[in-house]
Amino acid sequence: MGTLGFAQDDDGQYITFNDRKNVVHGVYLGLSTYFGEIEGEDTYIGGLKVAYVANRQFEVGFMANILYSEQNIFNPRTNNNDDIVAVYGGLHLEPILFGKNRVSLSFPILIGGGGMGYVDHDAVRRDENVDLDEDDIDAIFVLEPGMNVLFNVSRYVQLEAGVRYRMSNKIDLAQSPVDRLNGFSGGIGVKLGVFNMGRNRYRKQLD
Repeated sequence: MGTLGFAQDDDGQYITFNDRKNVVHGVYLGLSTYFGEIEGEDTYIGGLKVAYVANRQFEVGFMANILYSEQNIFNPRTNNNDDIVAVYGGLHLEPILFGKNRVSLSFPILIGGGGMGYVDHDAVRRDENVDLDEDDIDAIFVLEPGMNVLFNVSRYVQLEAGVRYRMSNKIDLAQSPVDRLNGFSGGIGVKLGVFNMGRNRYRKQLD
């Protein structure tokens, strides 16, 4: 139900009303960096997401991640020490609590898939070009729920810090010592966009 208000200034009279049912829209581009572990080894994740925000209460969009894990595992087929690289992405969903406050809480989840493979550890350290053989690549399905604390810096900037738990299907690669890409990670991110494009307050000049 709307509320009405009357006022007067030097330009004349006007009426202001507030439609509480009006939805406030938002869109943003987000960047994030996370650190975690796979099988006890250091793992780094960089993320990119594009999302729509409904009424500062729910996000839906697309997210893509690049993962690198320093496994340093000896590969008898190539006689190299290998690390893991994975690229995955999919549907991003994020319910938000207290979205209109300066600090809010959210519960993001990523549902998607991609590919993972083994790369030469020493070649990566030397910053050389790495070619992946078909025998070193496998398709993966990923489910990644988490919890974030959101800091509403302004109408255009939002910061996030949180934790996630990544779950994947079983890796189907010959002689792979890692069964799954499961593991916790924690990190930070920034969202740049407009979080309240629709304002729910209107002002109309009276005749």
